[in-house]
Amino acid sequence: MDRRKALMQIGMSMGYVVAAPTFMSVLQSCNDTKTTTWVPQFLNEDQGTVLIGVIDSILPKTDTLSASEVNVHIFLDSFANEVMPPAQRDQFKATLNQLAMNALESSNKENISDLTEADLAPEVLKALTDKKAEGVPFAKKIRDLTIWGYKCTEYVGEEVLAYDSIPGKYIACGDLDELTGGKAWSI
Repeated sequence: MDRRKALMQIGMSMGYVVAAPTFMSVLQSCNDTKTTTWVPQFLNEDQGTVLIGVIDSILPKTDTLSASEVNVHIFLDSFANEVMPPAQRDQFKATLNQLAMNALESSNKENISDLTEADLAPEVLKALTDKKAEGVPFAKKIRDLTIWGYKCTEYVGEEVLAYDSIPGKYIACGDLDELTGGKAWSI
């Protein structure tokens, strides 16, 4: 056998050994639907489901992403766990529980996991607008935290607001419409 042919065949077989698993993983990744499930740190799973529905009813998907698509629910769960005082934590959980109970009654569903944004949206609206709404003392605070968390995301900072990663020249008195197309600057 020719030495050159033997070296070429050894090289080809090593290439197949190295390339085959990589090629198979590429093919499998095309068919794989990867879902990342969020496990709340502070809330239980039912309260986490309600929180996602509540924040999406506050900031739904329009021409921009919804609140849950930019992970505001993860931020709120961590914020409640690490920053909120114990009294506000209790109010936060109580408000989510009451919104869930109200939505279950109005939608005639039995499980909290079956609730959707459409089921929760009327209850959130009622909690935010009706001064006689009982059991939802923290609804306005949840709305405020949702908006704050949404505005602080990377997506909003770079895609929605005017963003310049490397600041340019300083223009003290310029027209906002002329400089940024009417958008506020991202900080």
